Amino acid sequence: MAMMRLRREDPRVVGSFRLHRRLGAGGMGVVYLGSDRRGQRVALKVIRPDLAEDQEFRSRFAREVSAARRIRGGCTARLVAADLEAERPWFATQYVPGPSLHDKVAEEGPLTAAQIAAVGAALSEGLVAVHEAGVVHRDLKPSNILLSPKGPRIIDFGIAWATGASTLTHVGTAVGSPGFLAPEQVRGAAVTPATDVFSLGATLAYAAMADSPFGHGSSEVMLYRVVHEEPHLVGVPDALAPLVRACLAKDPEERPSTLQLSMRLKEIAAREAQGLGDGRPPAQRARVERPSGRLPERAAGYAGQDTERRTGGGRSAAERGGERPSGATPAPRPQGPHSGARPRPSGSRHPGSTAGRTGGRTGPRTGPRTTGTGRRPSRPDPKLLRQRLIVFVVVTLLVALGIALAQKL
Repeated sequence: MAMMRLRREDPRVVGSFRLHRRLGAGGMGVVYLGSDRRGQRVALKVIRPDLAEDQEFRSRFAREVSAARRIRGGCTARLVAADLEAERPWFATQYVPGPSLHDKVAEEGPLTAAQIAAVGAALSEGLVAVHEAGVVHRDLKPSNILLSPKGPRIIDFGIAWATGASTLTHVGTAVGSPGFLAPEQVRGAAVTPATDVFSLGATLAYAAMADSPFGHGSSEVMLYRVVHEEPHLVGVPDALAPLVRACLAKDPEERPSTLQLSMRLKEIAAREAQGLGDGRPPAQRARVERPSGRLPERAAGYAGQDTERRTGGGRSAAERGGERPSGATPAPRPQGPHSGARPRPSGSRHPGSTAGRTGGRTGPRTGPRTTGTGRRPSRPDPKLLRQRLIVFVVVTLLVALGIALAQKL
């Protein structure tokens, strides 16, 4: 996190904390790096002098402190101390080392699919705790997410509000950041946990594209796009695009819950870390995933259910020859002496598997192999099968080349 020297007008001591550096400034005040007598570092936020006499801003500041006190869990910076009655109200939270998500992407470029899924899973799990406290953040965006060594942290609850409250502070004025606001915030409707889900979806899209899914422009243009236009997700990894699109649904009822989102992102993070992500090219994704705002059935597994459509009128997987839903390209079968397709019992397919792939198995099979306990053994690792196939092809080519050279000699 960038730090700046204290200015002449900045205080040197606030409460029991000594201030060392400026961490940043916002619409409500300035955030400082401070420490107490024991050396504990804190991020201390002080209301600007010109706003300290404004009762509306004092009330908003009090809401931020109240929200920070109610939230439990490691997703946010823990509240250390506060004084709402001071001449310039302030509060101090645990200092979180690390850059913001915005700065990380701006300096190093988009994150990988595995990184985005891991960050998103932690943030959505954190939002569960925020919403259980009856709070809606209302301004979730890349600059309000700090990437600490212990995981991402959500900061700046300055415009947080109770669930169900209106998003308007003045008639026709939406509070928040254009491009990350939910449509209901722009319209001035009641905020709900689904409001933060929309903002999280836009934030994950930014992490993947280094840009807002609604582009650039004036506040008015950005707010119009959020309400009336579909997001641009070109550059979002295939494994994440359907889920991100579901988060950005215009209708709050069509967005996944934070709990569903956390579960699904954990699954994606684990799969991507193992190199088993969806390898479909963007052109195919564009054909099968329409920008409707709804989560396509193939990606609706975040609810913990396998929704893969079965086709073929009761035919087995071997009879269907590994059919996949329309628009998806079947995975190529390995070629070689050990690549013969084996019949598999109907209903044994797993999403993402390729029917008939048997790797290095030899000899005829008349039915599913079982262990001594009557259970089917676990399937071979697809990576190991590919490696074996490559080795076989290389050895075959070398033998053929040796024979050819011997004949010439």
